[in-house]
Amino acid sequence: MIRYSLKCTDGHAFDSWFQSADAFDALAAKGLVTCAACGSDRVEKALMAPKVGSLAVPASDIEKKIAALRRKVESEATYVGGRFAEEARAIHGTQGDKAIYGEANAAEVKSLLEDGVPIAPLPFLPKSKAN
Repeated sequence: MIRYSLKCTDGHAFDSWFQSADAFDALAAKGLVTCAACGSDRVEKALMAPKVGSLAVPASDIEKKIAALRRKVESEATYVGGRFAEEARAIHGTQGDKAIYGEANAAEVKSLLEDGVPIAPLPFLPKSKAN
């Protein structure tokens, strides 16, 4: 989708959304783009500046806390990927439990919880999944 600032030959200015730049050109050529104020089909694109967001958006408090949690998990736990359920069962109840993180499907999560294996969801995707 693309938004254009438009104006008619009578000077009325308005904005409208189009599927693409080509869609605007095709509709305008057929006289199907009309002025919102007067109905004229003599409409052209007006001079407009692109909307550019700022490069640096300050992180919210919750984003900062999630980032800190991610750093802690990644520095203190071992990533086991899709073997999470298998690895969690293998280390559950052993002395010297090690911290792990990874992925598990809903059935695996339910089974682990039913068997008393302590697990918790993380509020982020592992880096290997996020990329």
